[in-house]
Amino acid sequence: MLNYLTDIWENLLSVIKSITVVDIFDMLFLSIIVFVLIKLIKETRAEQLIKGIVVMFVVLLLLNQFQFKAMGVISEMFYNVGILAIIVMFQPELRRALEKVGRTKMVSSISKSFDVGVHYDPTKGVGKALFEVANACENLSATKTGALIVLERQTKLGEQIDNGTVLNAVPSSKLLLNIFVPNTPLHDGAVIIRDGIIVAAACFLPTPLKQETVEKELGSRHRAAIGISEVSDAVVVVVSEETGIISVSEDGEIKRGFSRDSLLELLKTKFFPDKPEEKRKHHSSKKKRKGGK
Repeated sequence: MLNYLTDIWENLLSVIKSITVVDIFDMLFLSIIVFVLIKLIKETRAEQLIKGIVVMFVVLLLLNQFQFKAMGVISEMFYNVGILAIIVMFQPELRRALEKVGRTKMVSSISKSFDVGVHYDPTKGVGKALFEVANACENLSATKTGALIVLERQTKLGEQIDNGTVLNAVPSSKLLLNIFVPNTPLHDGAVIIRDGIIVAAACFLPTPLKQETVEKELGSRHRAAIGISEVSDAVVVVVSEETGIISVSEDGEIKRGFSRDSLLELLKTKFFPDKPEEKRKHHSSKKKRKGGK
C-alpha cells in the first residue's frame, strides 16, 4: 500500500515538474471556455439535453464493458455521428453564443472606432426617430395601446425584418400610433427602426433564451422584447396594453416605469453617448468659467 502511494506521489511530482508556462495558459483558456459554456447553457433547454447526452454516453460506455454486439454497433454509430448530432441539436445555442461573442465590449469598441461622431438632433435622422418614438409611447401609454418598438444598433436584424412587412418610412408619432391600433393588419408584432427609418412592421421576434427566469406576469410583447435583446444589442421599447406602463429591454433585462421624458433621455444616452473629447471640452469650459469668477 505504501509503495502504491509512493508511486502515485512520484507520478504526480513528475507531472507537476513537466508543466510549462504554455501548459498553464492552455489550462486557463480551457477553464474559461468551459465556464462560458456552462454559463450559456445554464437554466436553458440545452442544459437538459446535455444531461441526457452525458447519461447516454455513460450508459453506452458501461455496456461496452460487457462486449454486447448489438449495443456495440449502436454505440459505435452514436460516437460516429455524435458530434454532428450535437451541432444540429444545439444550433440555436451555438448561434446565440457566436452572436454574443460578436457583441462583446472589445468587438463593439473596435466597430465603434470607425463611427463618425454625431450629435442629437430631434429634427432629422436617428434623433428625430427617438423623439417621435418617445412622443408615440406617451400617447400609447395614455390609451393603453400595446406596442413593441425595436431600435436597431450594431447587430443587424435582417432575419426579423424579412418576416415582417417592409415599410421604409420616415418615423412619426402619428404613423406609430396608426400601426399599433388594435385589430389592424400591422399591429401584431414589432416595429423595427434602423438608422432613423421604420424599415418594417409586424415583425416576429424570438422568445427568451431563459423562459423560466422571466417574470410570469410579463406578456408576449415583453417576452419578445427580452428575447430579441438577448441575441442583439438593440434597445427595445414596450408599452403594456393592460397597464400602459412603458418598459425598455436591453441585454436580456427589462426595466419598467418610464415616462416620455425619461424614455427620451435613456434613448439619447444609448444612441448619442458623450464622446471623451466632448467631456474634456465640457469640463475645461467649466473650469474656465470658475476661474473667471
